[in-house]
Amino acid sequence: MENDSLKKRCFISPTFGILSLEEVFAKIIQFVKNEQEKSYSLIIGSDSFPGEETVFVTAIIVHRKGSGGIYFYRKIRLEKMSNLKLRIFTEASLSLELAEMMKKKLMENGFSRLPVEIHLDVGKNGATRSLVKEVIKMIVGSGYIAVTKPDSFGASKVADRHTN
Repeated sequence: MENDSLKKRCFISPTFGILSLEEVFAKIIQFVKNEQEKSYSLIIGSDSFPGEETVFVTAIIVHRKGSGGIYFYRKIRLEKMSNLKLRIFTEASLSLELAEMMKKKLMENGFSRLPVEIHLDVGKNGATRSLVKEVIKMIVGSGYIAVTKPDSFGASKVADRHTN
């Protein structure tokens, strides 16, 4: 079943159009190979927007430190979620799921040195402040770097841009 989800064209790239996860991965590898001497981070972040239904956007960003990057995103529509805690943990779970898939593909292809960060749409100020410690524990306990606001641009800027 995972193989089917890798081939399904469900990601959007402002640069490359509509892609499958396999194609996204190929673009990431190509991007890194183009300037191998540079330093990179693979960032995964999710954000959501509650309306008639809740729209979740998960972004994959490859940051070439000091010289930009590329990104891809997917949208998932679920039933309306008014509960903020449920939405935040769903965002984190979607990011973790995608991070696991990407990490596995990186290891299979000799790119395990690429650090994977998960950017969370939570911070020490605002409505999510009571959730910060719990969500960070979830991410760090899964073996990833957890980044929160104001530094979590993968969630709060990139994914957020595509929630409407």
